[in-house]
Amino acid sequence: MDTLFSFLTARRGKKRPHVTDFLSYAFLFAGVLVMFGPILWLILSSFKTPGEIVKFPPRLLPYKQETVSVPGYEEPLPLYNVNMEDGTTLTLAQVRRVGLVAQMVNPANPAEIIKVNIDQRQPVESVSFGLENYIEGVQSFNFGLYLWNSALVTAVATLLTLLVNSMAAFALSKYKFPGSQLIFVVMISTLMVPLSVVLVPVFLVITNVGWNNNLLGIIIPAAATPTGVFMLRQYMLTIPDELIDAARIDGASEWRIYAQIIMPLAKPAIAVLAIFSVMWRWNDFLWPLIVLSRSEYFTLQVGLASFQGELNVQWNLILAMTVLTLLPISLVFGFLQRYITTGIATTGLK
Repeated sequence: MDTLFSFLTARRGKKRPHVTDFLSYAFLFAGVLVMFGPILWLILSSFKTPGEIVKFPPRLLPYKQETVSVPGYEEPLPLYNVNMEDGTTLTLAQVRRVGLVAQMVNPANPAEIIKVNIDQRQPVESVSFGLENYIEGVQSFNFGLYLWNSALVTAVATLLTLLVNSMAAFALSKYKFPGSQLIFVVMISTLMVPLSVVLVPVFLVITNVGWNNNLLGIIIPAAATPTGVFMLRQYMLTIPDELIDAARIDGASEWRIYAQIIMPLAKPAIAVLAIFSVMWRWNDFLWPLIVLSRSEYFTLQVGLASFQGELNVQWNLILAMTVLTLLPISLVFGFLQRYITTGIATTGLK
């Protein structure tokens, strides 16, 4: 903590702040605002009511109108500060609104109906972080089942991605055979092929093998990725070939070299690929939407689409459930973030 504080309070000048200090802090603040501003807005908006979300001009904090229980009325009535014609301001509860006229009552004397123009009233609001959106969102659809499907798909697809990509990268980086460079170039060239071009052929293959409405249909096609092969191959090129030669002299098999030498040494790059794979699989929406049509196989991202209809979009529930779907990604990132800098910085170095 002392090191972090010293870094944040460091100055170019010995005693007085230099102009570059102000520019540096302004640049850092702008970067933090750009990166974390939308996330903060998402989290705060997940606590807002539907009316507050569409309110203009928008407000950062979630406000909720206060209500009061009035004798003679079953439901709590919303409170308003009303500017009366005599210049006084009263806190009244609204019974109903008819056109431009609001029928109000004094909570202390509810027998008398007071009619006021709607422009004379201001809602009584307070900051509220209620969990109503989260509770309603979880209860509105099968959140537990969709969460299990997403977790299963992400875990299995990530393990397969790490296995297949690491084996391909090991072969392309440590074995010399005719056509290895051509295979690598062709594999990397697939990155230039748009996803929309391969959707139909892959869907036809999935249909022919009977993996429609099956989690295998969204796990297997994403097992091998050219990005993962490229990243791991470039990292494995930095591993000395002498280690592998020494292991072969000692009688180690190729599988043992792969499992006990290559994989442990490539742990930083594998951790980075694991983070990318978890993000790709967890946030994938288009391909599961195409393959899955039965709700019992939906992932969370596909299930969230149920809150969006042709005429009505439940933004408050979408935002609340989106925050919940971000939690697993945040946990994985927090657990593996120490490998990110090492893995990316050393990938491609020789």
